[in-house]
Amino acid sequence: MYEKLFSRGRIGNLELKSRIVMPPMGTGMAALNGEASDRIIRYYEERAKAGCGLICTEVTCVDEDWGCAGFYQLHASSMRYAQSLKKLADAVHKYDTKIFLQLHHPGREINSIYQGKGQIVAPSAIPCPVCREMPHELTTAECEGLVNKFVAAAKVAKLAGMDGVELHAAHGYLINQFLSPHTNKRTDKYGGDFFGRMRFIDEIVINIRTQLPGFPVSVRFSADEFLPDGITIEEGVKIARHLESIGVVSLNVSCGTYETGNTIVEPYFRKEMWKKNLAASVKAAVKIPVIAVNTVKYPATAEKLLEEGVCDFVALGRAQLADPEWAKKAKEGNEHLIRKCMGCMFCFKAALSGMPIICNANPLLGLEEIYNEDTLKKDGDGRVIAVIGGGPAGMQAAQVMARRGYRPIIFEKGSELGGQMNIAKLPENKEMLGELVKTLVAQTEDLGIEVRLNTEATIEDIKALNPAGVIVAAGSKPFKLPVPGADRENVCLASDVLLGNVKLENKNIIVVGAGVTGIETAETLALQGNKVTIIEMSANVGEPLYPSLKVYYGKRLAELGVEIKTMTRLFEICDNKIVVRNSATAFRAEIPCDAVVFANGVRSDKAIAEACYANFDKVICVGDVSNPGLIGEALRDANSKAWVF
Repeated sequence: MYEKLFSRGRIGNLELKSRIVMPPMGTGMAALNGEASDRIIRYYEERAKAGCGLICTEVTCVDEDWGCAGFYQLHASSMRYAQSLKKLADAVHKYDTKIFLQLHHPGREINSIYQGKGQIVAPSAIPCPVCREMPHELTTAECEGLVNKFVAAAKVAKLAGMDGVELHAAHGYLINQFLSPHTNKRTDKYGGDFFGRMRFIDEIVINIRTQLPGFPVSVRFSADEFLPDGITIEEGVKIARHLESIGVVSLNVSCGTYETGNTIVEPYFRKEMWKKNLAASVKAAVKIPVIAVNTVKYPATAEKLLEEGVCDFVALGRAQLADPEWAKKAKEGNEHLIRKCMGCMFCFKAALSGMPIICNANPLLGLEEIYNEDTLKKDGDGRVIAVIGGGPAGMQAAQVMARRGYRPIIFEKGSELGGQMNIAKLPENKEMLGELVKTLVAQTEDLGIEVRLNTEATIEDIKALNPAGVIVAAGSKPFKLPVPGADRENVCLASDVLLGNVKLENKNIIVVGAGVTGIETAETLALQGNKVTIIEMSANVGEPLYPSLKVYYGKRLAELGVEIKTMTRLFEICDNKIVVRNSATAFRAEIPCDAVVFANGVRSDKAIAEACYANFDKVICVGDVSNPGLIGEALRDANSKAWVF
């Protein structure tokens, strides 16, 4: 199965065990001093063990004065980092996986708070519209000094036993800034025409090849910046040919800059293979291997890209965050057990906050050193564990308990597993959330876990099992705000709309709440031909969405004619209007409407939990009944508590 994906391939003088590449992704898991921590080593090791052919590390700092991308990133700016990097390389090499150290400098796409010498730098004094900070324009001598720093970092990589280096010339970072006419307005030898803009990377590549003969140099670059005056695909092909001519061993094709960020790290409205034309255009123009990202979720998609000749190696980034065993499961024909990336962007939201990356599908991401087969107690001895609720938290907890040797039994009062996820998956573009539901169910079945559907657990039912413990994972439900008129016939819940239990067409509708549920419900109602107004008592819209998703929904709702009123608190619901008050001034106003839809999330219902506490010695609550939140929070809560239960 997937013969091309798991065939051996070559990059330069290296033979790779598969066509799967893990591209660089910032993790925030390196030590504060820039060394490879045990945590980050275990993270990479898990992906190597599963069958990844080549790992390109996260962005690695070459310049501590002006080139730091964060407080917790890898460094290769001096030989003192070689020993910890060697531990990383050795851990990956155990599994016949190759590893490239990605050499990086952010240039203008960062803030000075991270830099040793304060002000950020760039080829030209043009601020990044996202970071909004004026960079110092590098002098010719400073450019030459930075070339030497990249070369010095490559020497550290070789000493550490890395198999090669990848130069980060994509996504609007420093090398990309030299390549692009959008950011390079220089008039010295590092600017001007095409060859002037290429000179900075030319000098880095040629010096590494001269000083480290035979040491592979790969380049990741943006084949299209999607900017009017930036690199186009035609220019990208020209860059690719030029890089091949100076001895680069492979090209890792990406796209975009911070200004066009949702083309780099795609939210869920971007579908698989949407940008395959970029890699295909580059591959048609060069003879060296082409690696490419293409928002791949499924093994069949990766195989198709190879069959069609779009690329030589498939880069799977967030796919391997969501499931470190993506490659192993694909090779064994167990793709139905792969937890697939949902494009929710919470990994990058965490990274932006300065915290280690997290994943809403994979509760173990970044915690591989803590939660692994070596630390999992196998102490169940077939004893029964009653699990009340078959949502994501219930299934995750049951799976951990089954792996520990217990016999979990899930009680689910509904007709299917999934809980609130069966509602959350219904709005437009949320099909990958539905895939997570399928995978959780498949994993539950694969472990042989008993599930009792259409069964609301009672204390008597649980006592009959004589359980070793009880896990409560049920006890949350959508709610209406307690305001006058909330019980009127023209009032319903967002879940009623999304499930199709309430039909609203050609109506003037108020949606209460501008969180994720409110936005998605408003979109659904607008698509059904309704005039929709969202009211939100705070100043925030779309919390806790990633910025690119907030921008997307802002444009989307505007296109659908949805009006959003923030700082607006619902006070009363009447026959054909609502009464609201400004959250800051208490100013009263009336808004005409035909119907009101509450989209205020869920609240815990602890009745069953309290009953269990009163009747059983060992009880834990996980997920929404413990603390209503995101799917990822429920999975992490269930995993950690079940691990030590």
